Amino acid sequence: MAFGVTDTIVAGRYAEGALAALSVGSAIFVSVYVSLLGVLQALLPVWAELHGAQRTAEVGRSVRQSLYLCAFAIALGMAILLFPAPLLRWAEVPQAMRTDVEAYLQVLAFALAPALLFRVFSTLNQSLGQPQLVTWLQLASLAPKLALSIWFTFGGAGLPAMGLVGCGWATLAVNWTMLACAAWLLRSQPVYREYRIWRRIEPPDWRQLGQFARLGVPAGLAVLVEVTSFTLMALFIARLGTAASAAHQIASNLTAVAYMVPLSIAIATSARVSFWLGAGDAALARRACVRGFQLALLGALLFAAAMALLRWRLAAVYSANPAVVALGATLLLATAAYHLADAVQTLCVFVLRCYRVTVLPLVLYCTLLWGVGLGGSYLLAYRGIGPWPAMQSPLAFWLMSALALALAAVLLMGLLWSTLRRRR
Repeated sequence: MAFGVTDTIVAGRYAEGALAALSVGSAIFVSVYVSLLGVLQALLPVWAELHGAQRTAEVGRSVRQSLYLCAFAIALGMAILLFPAPLLRWAEVPQAMRTDVEAYLQVLAFALAPALLFRVFSTLNQSLGQPQLVTWLQLASLAPKLALSIWFTFGGAGLPAMGLVGCGWATLAVNWTMLACAAWLLRSQPVYREYRIWRRIEPPDWRQLGQFARLGVPAGLAVLVEVTSFTLMALFIARLGTAASAAHQIASNLTAVAYMVPLSIAIATSARVSFWLGAGDAALARRACVRGFQLALLGALLFAAAMALLRWRLAAVYSANPAVVALGATLLLATAAYHLADAVQTLCVFVLRCYRVTVLPLVLYCTLLWGVGLGGSYLLAYRGIGPWPAMQSPLAFWLMSALALALAAVLLMGLLWSTLRRRR
């Protein structure tokens, strides 16, 4: 997410048009990347349960089998990113933006493979309760990412200015470096030795891959629904002009940064719940779930308050255009409510995966986020709903999306409560 913040600030300082193109390009990339990441992230409960049951050799074999799933995800994602033109035409993205967006996505297509493989390494560490190496590696990568983004975008030292595509090249270079470091750590650190990960990869185990798919595909599709609602927001808002797209990118980027807190807590909660389920202690699993909710709600309240109270200062960090700053500050009021609902539903979804409940959350996502959120947003923005006329503003998209997420949070909490009662 800090990579995204870096690109947004650098592109915004380079040109307003670059920031608008980044709004569209990053929305498409994030949709592809996070949806495929959701498939791989869903393997966390599997490995955490094996770890809790002390079946160490099976962890290594399961990780090797996951590489087949990862290879399929990489091929699918690269195909979408290399050929985005049909999607851009369908969404009626202005022609002036398309060249920059396509060039940016084609570079990021080759950054997808190291990004997803690194996430397999990250998910493994989270499931084993050893996230520290991933944390330090990612923090260390931010400095070269910032330096390369500025250099490649603005040029200098004999390198011509690349504009927006320079941010993509910086991401490509850093992602491959991070993957090389992860492979070296996996090979050299004693903490991984007992899992025997570096054995020769076995032929595909279709039974295990089927189990991965039953858990990962609904999870990935649920993430796809949530993220594509974000993507299509950006594409539909592009019709309102560069100022609207730039303001939306500010709100979207800050919301994504804030989302890292409930997402991190949800990952940690999922790892602990699955560990105790694997160890056969359902009571401690429920206790971990309660602690996770307490932390997630506290963090969400703090971030929502910060977005509302500091909205003018935050928007001014991204752009010097007064019109963009004013609209961005208005959007941040709606994103505060959006973030509160997002935090609750995220934790519910992650814990439900520990109990292998994945299909019903997907149905709720499709109905609410696409139906109420995206469909309602489009109507409110461009056609009007009942007594409310068309707003012709990106605010319509944030208001309706916040409502959809609030409904999803309430229903998912009820589903989690009933699941825990049945398991008790």
